[in-house]
Amino acid sequence: MRFPLPIPVVVLAAVFLLIAVRKIGNTRLRIWQIVLAGAVTVLITGQISIPSALSYIDPTVIIFLICIFMVGEAMIESGYLERVSYLLFSRARSVDALVLLILFSMGIASMLLMNDTLAFIGTPLVMLFSRKERINPKLMLLTLAFAVTIGSVASPIGNPQNLLIASSGILHNPFPAFFSALILPTILNLFIAYLVLRLFYRKEFRRRDHIHARVELADSKLATLCKISLALLMFSVVASVLLTSIGAVHAINLSYIAAISAIPLLFSDKRYAIFRSIDWPTIVFFISIFVLVGSVWQSGFLQKVVSASGMNPSSVPDILAISIIGSQFISNVPMVLLYLKLISYSHVSAAAALALAAGSTIAGNLLILGAASNVIIIQGAERRYGESLSFLDFARVGIVLTVLNALVYLAFLAF
Repeated sequence: MRFPLPIPVVVLAAVFLLIAVRKIGNTRLRIWQIVLAGAVTVLITGQISIPSALSYIDPTVIIFLICIFMVGEAMIESGYLERVSYLLFSRARSVDALVLLILFSMGIASMLLMNDTLAFIGTPLVMLFSRKERINPKLMLLTLAFAVTIGSVASPIGNPQNLLIASSGILHNPFPAFFSALILPTILNLFIAYLVLRLFYRKEFRRRDHIHARVELADSKLATLCKISLALLMFSVVASVLLTSIGAVHAINLSYIAAISAIPLLFSDKRYAIFRSIDWPTIVFFISIFVLVGSVWQSGFLQKVVSASGMNPSSVPDILAISIIGSQFISNVPMVLLYLKLISYSHVSAAAALALAAGSTIAGNLLILGAASNVIIIQGAERRYGESLSFLDFARVGIVLTVLNALVYLAFLAF
């Protein structure tokens, strides 16, 4: 059954195509510029009103990102990030060991600190390894992207879409539900990511004898404030986990957690410089994607397509397929928002909810737009280091990995 394509859907398709090409003539475009142009287009053409557009922008996500970006910038400015990298990875004497350490340390950390946080903080870290150890930057960026994506699957606070599912009321006790069902397949998928990366970058893994030199702090006072910020972040997350587990709170407001962690930085004499150095293009990307996806939702096109497809919105295999494919066009957070609207009137099992979490998350391994964390990593690498991942660089590895990831989660959730 055919449906006429509304203007917002055409604009979204054009945005997707431009992100794949990233060039108009001799001009190289950034992802945030392409998505911003799409959002402006639907506003100018009247496909969504300004009040409606504002209503689709999630302030929790925006405040969270601004505060976390402040912490990340302070860690880079003070030299504390390099010190942490030395403590975590100094024992890695080969590319194999380094890739495995990044996959599992960043993956496990993303279960508590959220993948977008690790994406931002981890980008300068892996670029540091790339430059000091002369490792292909594409391998390092892909390792980080896959680590924070896969690792975040197993926790209700591992990423924004899991948080939406945990807060929906479908799961009675989200933390035990996520951990018990998803921790084993997640660990398996992290190891599969290592094997896939080794397959595609086999020449890089022949290198040996990596030496990590201890570095001095550039600003010891700011580094101390960073330590306090990270301690507050961890304390807030753990407190939220405990309170949610015992039913004392029903949802975790990430903006509060991030704001608390950024408070110590207000006492630094570099606070204004840190604020100015925030990755504002990524903030613009998030605001723009919210507006663009809101216009697509208002068009009613996606609702008609899902209804006519004959797919069962409560079936684990169907949910995995819909969420993986759909996230490529509208990113995973908007995908979950839309899907929860579609299934709000039907009975949904715990397995179906967890399949939605797993599918929408590992969708980030398929193509760049499948996850916001990918955009954070790529734009961070472009802005600060002049390195990037092309659409094809990501897809040629990601397609293979996503198929394997999906099969693993399907085996654990459907049988």
